[in-house]
Amino acid sequence: MAAALLCFLLAGPVLLAAGSPVHISNNGTVPLVLWHGMGDSCCNPLSMGSIKKMIEEEISGVYVLSLMIGKNVAQDMENSFFMDVNEQVSAVCSQLARDPELKAGYHAMGFSQGAQFLRAVAQRCPSPPMKNLISVGGQHQGVYGLPRCPGESSRICDAIRKALNSGAYTDIVQKHLVQAQYWHDPLNDDLYKKHSLFLADINQERVVNETYRKNLQLLEKFVMVKFLQDTVVDPVDTEWFGFLKRGQAKETETLQESALYKEDRLGLAEMDLDGKLEFLSSEGDHLQFTREWFNANLLPYLH
Repeated sequence: MAAALLCFLLAGPVLLAAGSPVHISNNGTVPLVLWHGMGDSCCNPLSMGSIKKMIEEEISGVYVLSLMIGKNVAQDMENSFFMDVNEQVSAVCSQLARDPELKAGYHAMGFSQGAQFLRAVAQRCPSPPMKNLISVGGQHQGVYGLPRCPGESSRICDAIRKALNSGAYTDIVQKHLVQAQYWHDPLNDDLYKKHSLFLADINQERVVNETYRKNLQLLEKFVMVKFLQDTVVDPVDTEWFGFLKRGQAKETETLQESALYKEDRLGLAEMDLDGKLEFLSSEGDHLQFTREWFNANLLPYLH
């Protein structure tokens, strides 16, 4: 079952089309922390390495830290599948606290699963302070589907994901398979709330941790990017913090329609009223965008 679950949500690395740099002055630059997605690594020259280089070209003098989870690139990629997410977040919090470049604050940008992991950093580790959090295709309400196999339109996909779910909440799978830790079954809400080690905690599903709420509200901006042609993330609404309505697996609801928002367990409703939430979209598939799109839409949040 664990091997089967590993196959779901297997997204390719960031696909960035080439374009011309738009140089910005290095006066008052804010450091940037990047966290890659599943199956990628900090320094892949075709994905995160390219993103890091591009940002350094666009913002002269900026300090960019692309997180490596482990001692080398191979471990980093392996840990994106098998290392307990809570342990990853704890290790990153310690790394950021030790980095003198970040002590005055930093922006954070997470790609795919790296986005919800960085949100956990914001909620659990307010020092050094995270200023803007940019979620690029993140799954903030988790996933309940297979890559390029949306359960809402296929009986086979639906059967597979139900089978996956039967093992997703076992202790061994939760502890050792990253993607199980943000698997969100709307048909078994009590099971999810009880056994999800990571997502149910950071989304305040069991109890409301006021520290999480307060820390998230310290953000200046929480930017969420949805990919409108996404064939990997199911449901795609999770990229804007929406999800499937509880008790069924066909109809979705927006963040604003959810109990999380109406009860304001994370402070998102208050942040929305304060103009701190930004909902952006890209016409591409998962993590596919051009340099021009990045410059026009995301670069302004990195000042």
